Amino acid sequence: MTVEAIMLVVIIAVAIILLSVLFTFVPVALWISALAAGVKVSIFTLIGMRLRRVIPNRVINPMIKASKAGINVSINQLESHYLAGGNVDRVINALIAAQRANIELSFERCAAIDLAGRDVLQAVQMSVNPKVIETPFIAGVAMNGIEVKAKARITVRANIERLVGGAGEETIVARVGEGIISTIGSSLDHKKVLENPDMISQTVLGKGLDSGTAFEILSIDIADVDIGKNIGAELQKEQAEADKNIAQAKAEERRAMAVAQEQEMKARVEEMRAKVVEAEAEVPLAMSEALREGNIGVMDYMNYKNIDADTGMRDSIGQMSSGGKKEDLKNKKEQ
Repeated sequence: MTVEAIMLVVIIAVAIILLSVLFTFVPVALWISALAAGVKVSIFTLIGMRLRRVIPNRVINPMIKASKAGINVSINQLESHYLAGGNVDRVINALIAAQRANIELSFERCAAIDLAGRDVLQAVQMSVNPKVIETPFIAGVAMNGIEVKAKARITVRANIERLVGGAGEETIVARVGEGIISTIGSSLDHKKVLENPDMISQTVLGKGLDSGTAFEILSIDIADVDIGKNIGAELQKEQAEADKNIAQAKAEERRAMAVAQEQEMKARVEEMRAKVVEAEAEVPLAMSEALREGNIGVMDYMNYKNIDADTGMRDSIGQMSSGGKKEDLKNKKEQ
């Protein structure tokens, strides 16, 4: 091969490589699609997106969609929203849905809702088609002590103006639950709640529970009402059980005090007996002292001993007779 042929092959190879790099770095097909859809975007804008690390089709395709829908947005707005971490395609879809439903929604508002972490497209769809939130069974106790369980269905519509900073579904369910409990608790009889379950929804709706939330409550319907436990009777039973335990504890305390007092009295009786024995032990000493001093004579002492013996004999006879009577009574009972 000649030198000219070799140079021609090299030039063709370099050209092919340069064109490959160019078509890889510059989305020419996307640029042609934009021009065909009537979206004016220069090739240098697409190159700038590559340099700013923006995926061009994430911006150009939503731009084409918005242009076809008649929504006036600029490439700079879409690119800035993408760089801020937003979902450009979802924002454009939400704007198209809002336009079709005659809902006033600007791009700035829609982008703010998207950057706040809420699904703006779902919010627009919920504004058109309200959502039904079903609460679990919420129990309340009427004044007569009967537990009443109620389940509610809450129909809500998204409030676009309060999506940023507004409370979510959990707050709605909690507020409705609070209203159900307060309504049941203020009823004198659980039968009135069963007869008129709509009084719960009327009371709850009258409190403005959707204030500060991202939703607007359209209606609250009581889906089911059920009777629970007799809380009043159970509380009375537990109170009676507690009173019984308290009374038993007090009786046990009194019994222990009586036992202690009885033991104390027995100790005092033994103490008095010891004193009597001690006093009786002093009698012979006193008599011997009286004999020595001549205060009593021998005959007086003998008379004292005779009287003492006579008294002991009578005591013995009395004990024998009382023992016989007890034996007769015992035999009669056995017969």
